[in-house]
Amino acid sequence: MIVLGIETSTPQTSVALGSDEQMLGSISLAARRARHEVAISALERLLEWTGVELTQVGGVAVGIGPGLFTGLRVGVETGKSLAQTLGVPIIGVASLDALAFGSRTTRRTIVSAIDARRGEVYFGRYLPVPGGVARQGEFQLLSPEGAVAEIQASGEETLLVGNGATLYRHTFESELGGQVTFAPSALDHPDASSLVGLALPRFEREEHDQLFDIAPLYLRKSDAEIAWDQRAGSDPA
Repeated sequence: MIVLGIETSTPQTSVALGSDEQMLGSISLAARRARHEVAISALERLLEWTGVELTQVGGVAVGIGPGLFTGLRVGVETGKSLAQTLGVPIIGVASLDALAFGSRTTRRTIVSAIDARRGEVYFGRYLPVPGGVARQGEFQLLSPEGAVAEIQASGEETLLVGNGATLYRHTFESELGGQVTFAPSALDHPDASSLVGLALPRFEREEHDQLFDIAPLYLRKSDAEIAWDQRAGSDPA
């Protein structure tokens, strides 16, 4: 079975094709063009390079966030449209899970930190297990100081991965010292190949998601919603 992965939760757009036998190929781009154009163009190029026909795709794995609002919406809708057009099952994968999966060979606790803008990060904690990672607790939206407090409270040697870890590296280093190490910046963004790796066992067990259940995972309101709430709150009764 060939699985297509689409990941757009951060400024990097990534697509990948893989099966239970091998990863066939992946493309990651940080482009200023519209996300839909980037994702579709990257997919077309990947199909050309790998020699895979779109009709050979047997499942779609899409990153559902948390992450950037516009990017997530585009990625999720693209994945759903392709799954519906091809008539194949779809699985939504949390982008923080995919980010941690890329560092699964470490022996340390893994903390995924995606830049959430506004001086905050999307935060998830994981333990490496044979063949993957196991999430510990719920996703959180934290300030860098809040993330530091969570890591301090755990007392565990921790590998930090993600563009949020890179952005606030000075804060983490100054407050946590030798308790933390940092993954290479090449792993700053969740990759579509990790989506494929996480989704394949679920496809094999036929643990698909319903198409209408796939939706972006937002841990806070959008700027437009916040602005609307502020205007509504300022209106006289």
